[in-house]
Amino acid sequence: MSRKSKTKKPTVAVVGAGSLATCLAMALHDAGFTVREILTRDSASSLRRGRSLAAKVGARGVTFRSAVLDASLLWFCVPDREIRRAASTLADQVLGRVLMNQRAIPHLAVHSSGALSSRELNPLRTAGIAVASAHPLMTFVAGARPDLRGVPFAIEGDDEATRGARRIVRELGGESFSLPAARKAAYHAWATMTSPLLVAFLTALEDAARIAGLSREDARRKSMPILRQTLDNYANLGPAQAFSGPLIRGDAETVAKHLAAFKKHPEVRGVYVALAQAALRALPVKNKDELERLLRAR
Repeated sequence: MSRKSKTKKPTVAVVGAGSLATCLAMALHDAGFTVREILTRDSASSLRRGRSLAAKVGARGVTFRSAVLDASLLWFCVPDREIRRAASTLADQVLGRVLMNQRAIPHLAVHSSGALSSRELNPLRTAGIAVASAHPLMTFVAGARPDLRGVPFAIEGDDEATRGARRIVRELGGESFSLPAARKAAYHAWATMTSPLLVAFLTALEDAARIAGLSREDARRKSMPILRQTLDNYANLGPAQAFSGPLIRGDAETVAKHLAAFKKHPEVRGVYVALAQAALRALPVKNKDELERLLRAR
């Protein structure tokens, strides 16, 4: 990459130092962006995490009060409930610098909430900064750093900020798509079902395996081949052709045995029934009437 092309990339300040902020800051650094600051709260633990992350990407680890704000783009990676408050705090600093005729202020701001719109950054918009939201459809947890290549980012907001966000996503190898602000809650509910609630379902699988006499560790290890193949089938063939088992055969007798096995375990039984009923609504199931009566009777 030429020096000239590097200078065209916006400089970035990342607000936050959690799992998402860490992954994003590292990805930006690896893609040739200059990360100027990692902003955190002034608690000892937050500042320690911020400085640790800053050292990895050649940035300054600062608090909101000590931030220089010399990056062209602010990227908020904080919990939803903290976005507007953080934006207000930084907006006060930006406005103060405008009044003092200091030019080195950000002109774009982005947050990564899946549920909230770019309006959470209105305090910065009032200060003359274009704002957007850009949510990566990916899970971020401590101890794992996902590859952002191919990851979809849902984007909405001001034209200038969405253009800037799309460019960065493209440089990171991601894929951006437009999402109206009014659809964000439904979008995030879907996103929650794809990972956090999938983990909840996998936990229910462990409970079911324990009823069958397996340990949780054995359940995880033994279930991975079928889980991986099911996901491959779903991706390559679609849900109908990936569907198998007693429901597609209309085998009510086997389903009745399953329900009996879970009779003393209502939580697991409830998950089984809810998923079986969803299958009856959306997937190719034989003997549907008898299976519906069986599931309603529980």
